[in-house]
Amino acid sequence: MAAAPAALLMLVSVAPATAAPKKEAPREGDLSTHINLDARDAETKLEIIQHELFAAQQQSVRIEFMLRYGNRVEMDFIDYPSGSDLIPGYVFRAKDGAGHIPAGRKPAIVLVHGGFHERLNSHWFRMVVELAEKGYLVIFPEYRGSRGYGENHYQNDYGVTDTADVLAAAAYLSRRPDVDPERLAIIGESRGGMVTLLAIEQEAKRFKAAVDIVGLTDFVAYMGYKPEYRRQEVARQSPSLGGKLPNENLAAYMAISPINAVDKIETPLLVLATTGDKIAPLTLHTGRLLDALKARDKVHEAKIYDNAPGGHVFMHGDQPERDDAMARIFAWLERFMGAPAPAPAQ
Repeated sequence: MAAAPAALLMLVSVAPATAAPKKEAPREGDLSTHINLDARDAETKLEIIQHELFAAQQQSVRIEFMLRYGNRVEMDFIDYPSGSDLIPGYVFRAKDGAGHIPAGRKPAIVLVHGGFHERLNSHWFRMVVELAEKGYLVIFPEYRGSRGYGENHYQNDYGVTDTADVLAAAAYLSRRPDVDPERLAIIGESRGGMVTLLAIEQEAKRFKAAVDIVGLTDFVAYMGYKPEYRRQEVARQSPSLGGKLPNENLAAYMAISPINAVDKIETPLLVLATTGDKIAPLTLHTGRLLDALKARDKVHEAKIYDNAPGGHVFMHGDQPERDDAMARIFAWLERFMGAPAPAPAQ
């Protein structure tokens, strides 16, 4: 199945943190709402087309992965529980030379994508395969807000539902019979780096190691330099923000800014970033995070690359900086989780 045309898919301060409002459990009798597939108005029809295109693209991503790597790595599409919801995700396990999954419990990685409504795509394939073939079981949660899974899943609460769904993915892993629950790690990029930091702040004992790649650390600052359409979109779509910008609802933005809760971090943290990042400028985000980690004597290491090609997305390039970063990630994981048993050579 061919991927949907790109043009059609484009329809589209440090202070103490305060707790984000908790989502109330659904009351008996509350009903879900869905798009009327028989609607005749143009706006609804366009929304239906948009989500159908997103779903078609995700199907093509799955097919592409299986065609390229299916003989080496098993991709299992799952729905795991997060509170009262079910969250889509992918579990990856390396195969042996006979095409079987080796027995035994494996250390596991929660791999967290970034982006406003992003999802698994081919940019992640190489990292997924490398982690799996090193001997890790990998879960790629498509937390609420990820596209390709319907209009209800497309809705999200920035910094709240994404973090809850990622922590739920870790809890799901800990219950699997093929995972060693004492050897879990988390890796996140961009928004995923922000979620990684929030996750290790909220559950300090959950992970043995963490990796933040070009993560957003101060969401108040982030909303200060984004274009107005994105500021309004984020505020409008996130219930905890109440449709308000930071000047109107500062506490909610502070609550999802990891820079405000560095004291709570206990997980050994590897930080990777580059100068020249035009999405999460180094001085504003990673630089301040490193200052806070050092001041609090947290277990961490960092590598800051010098204007790595691609800037914010340097990890997606076939280049020396990316290779060096992966070597550092593997060394960090092994240091705090022990060496995994690599998959037998194909």
